[in-house]
Amino acid sequence: MGDRSILGPADISDQAFASLLADQAGAGEPQVISCQAEVADYDLEALTTAGRYWVRGTAQHGSGTSPYALFVKVVQSWTRNAAFQQVPEPLREIAAQSLPWRTEPDVYRSDLAARLPAGLSMPRCYAVLDIDELSTALWLEGVDLDRRPWRVSTFERAAYLLGRLAASPAVRPVTATGSSAVVRSYVQGRVEHQILPSLRSDDLWRHPLVSAAFDSELRDRLVAAADALPDLVEELDRAPLGAAHGDACPRNLLIANGAPDDFVLIDFGFWCEAPLGFDLGQLLLGEMQVGERSAAEIVELERACLPAYVTGLHDEGSEVSLEVVRRSHALLMLVFWGLSAPPLEVLFGRPAPGGAAVIRERAQAARFVLDLAEETSRTAATRV
Repeated sequence: MGDRSILGPADISDQAFASLLADQAGAGEPQVISCQAEVADYDLEALTTAGRYWVRGTAQHGSGTSPYALFVKVVQSWTRNAAFQQVPEPLREIAAQSLPWRTEPDVYRSDLAARLPAGLSMPRCYAVLDIDELSTALWLEGVDLDRRPWRVSTFERAAYLLGRLAASPAVRPVTATGSSAVVRSYVQGRVEHQILPSLRSDDLWRHPLVSAAFDSELRDRLVAAADALPDLVEELDRAPLGAAHGDACPRNLLIANGAPDDFVLIDFGFWCEAPLGFDLGQLLLGEMQVGERSAAEIVELERACLPAYVTGLHDEGSEVSLEVVRRSHALLMLVFWGLSAPPLEVLFGRPAPGGAAVIRERAQAARFVLDLAEETSRTAATRV
């Protein structure tokens, strides 16, 4: 049935492949006319992704012939990634647990697709194949993408639907599939063992790329935020919770051709229950982190997305106020992104992602996050 050898152990039998195509087409078992598997282009490394592949071709169902496209993703424990070897031996158990690679296969095994609010979907999953104890292959429906750049209204629509996702009573039971106590887990893992020591290292701030973008005032503000971390975490412990995609950047909210107001969710590796506002951080900052959007746009996006997200919460029955979500959102951005805005990679001999231009954007975004945290702190104090 064509050449799928590049898939290696992620492949399925010819009989299972034929049944899959029949299921996709809603017809009887097809005659496969052509089939070709190839590596999918993707420009960002993910520690728990071992491979991404397209399987394309044509098949005959009865008297008709039609094309097909399937996406195969192989996820694995990041202990198999070369970067894991740089983790000091005493920290490896903690590091391995910090990226729960089984979450995504578990999400696709669940009934989340039937529970999502209208306007959100996920690729149809045809097979979840456990390759061995540390890796799994996902055979997914291919999505015909609308690749036009997002407008502010696109972000606003995404924020609204993420708010509905967060507060949906139907979705909430599936959060048990993902991580719990997500803030403390992150802080007790990566933050305490990597981010905080890096922020307190003069070597980081002396690096030419870092010193050129992060001046002494910004450095002092980030270090002060790091010192205040225990109080920030305690405050987040009291925040209202909801379902979170966990990595809701535009790359993971696909828009299919012909459905401009809907989003196909992918990459569920960080699916979790989290404080409300969690997904807003990656929605606003995801493209900026990789040099695809200017930090100067964050203010406008924030003004559009935060109210839309809260409207989504309210439309699912939540009564939480905008001020409460704004404070939670500010703290979450600070903890999960702001503290690691300086390119910590330079301390470990790795190149800074995106180079000098992206580092300057990250510095500007860090100022925005710190300003928002300080502003919402004053507002919270006034409410008390």
